[in-house]
Amino acid sequence: MNDFRLSVAPMVDRTDRHFRFLVRQVSRGVRLYTEMVVDQGVLRGNRKRLLAFRPEEHPIALQLAGSDPKDLAEAARIGEALGYDEVNLNLGCPSEKAQEGGFGACLLQDPNRVAEILKAMVGAVRVPVSAKMRLGLEGQETYPQLARMVERFAEAGVRVFIVHARSALLAFSTKANREVPPLRHGWVHQLKRDFPHLTLVLNGGVRTLEEALAHLARVDGVMMGRAVYEDPFVLAEADRRVFGLERRPSRLEVARRMRAYLEEEMEQGTPPWAVLRHMLNLFRGQPGGRLWRRLLSEGRSLEALDQALGLLEKQVSQEGEEENPGPKGHPQAALGLAREGV
Repeated sequence: MNDFRLSVAPMVDRTDRHFRFLVRQVSRGVRLYTEMVVDQGVLRGNRKRLLAFRPEEHPIALQLAGSDPKDLAEAARIGEALGYDEVNLNLGCPSEKAQEGGFGACLLQDPNRVAEILKAMVGAVRVPVSAKMRLGLEGQETYPQLARMVERFAEAGVRVFIVHARSALLAFSTKANREVPPLRHGWVHQLKRDFPHLTLVLNGGVRTLEEALAHLARVDGVMMGRAVYEDPFVLAEADRRVFGLERRPSRLEVARRMRAYLEEEMEQGTPPWAVLRHMLNLFRGQPGGRLWRRLLSEGRSLEALDQALGLLEKQVSQEGEEENPGPKGHPQAALGLAREGV
């Protein structure tokens, strides 16, 4: 399914396979993206570590970074062969590391080079090739310049554009680039009006599902980022309100499924903290949420998760039956339901 209405942004050290699995338990319809993966890592690195994902994660996109058309085309082929639903080119990362490698936002300095890269990638695969880009560089962007870039990249074969509605300031930190450049959501709305045949996805500054729904009246899709990591349940109503799926899991239900997932992952050698660190915000803003976070942070083990789960389940039983109660009993039964997308 290539549905771009709502997606979770690629975030370095955040959107690994464990966090993606967690998000999938909250929303069955939302589109998931990997962390940014440099093409040389795909070509010469540990592909299993970098590119592994579970079938439940579909629809899922592989985000690539690089500057060589041939290498990126080959990395795209590998991603498609592994089953990714989309290959995305990162044209937005402003980090010093990205600049040293000649990839990310700095590539926007040479739109012709970007078009050459995108044309090679589009020619290498059958799945959609998308571009995730900023409005421009160094705060000197203009809408006509942005429109010309989109037009040039579309001529190279790209039909899906994910536009972070800020410019990229190459002399600033990555954190500052999320805060200092002003948001210009209106430019992305205008792109959709000017290029109605393209799929335009708005990214940047969207914190709630209500905000996403408002933008969806003007663009084809919305990509949310750190708001989802800070509280995955910002997507709790996404399946019903965006995708028309009558499904709303409870936090406790998701926690039980992740408990089963962790147990299975540990049997394969995964350190518990690799999974637990993504679960810290699962009860953010809820009664017992701080205790949950503390127990997991201090214990960093399956036993700590069991202790935290026990306390939350006891609290729920005292307050009354939880909404949409999830599977209880043997943890593998919960994982089975997760795989079926229940």
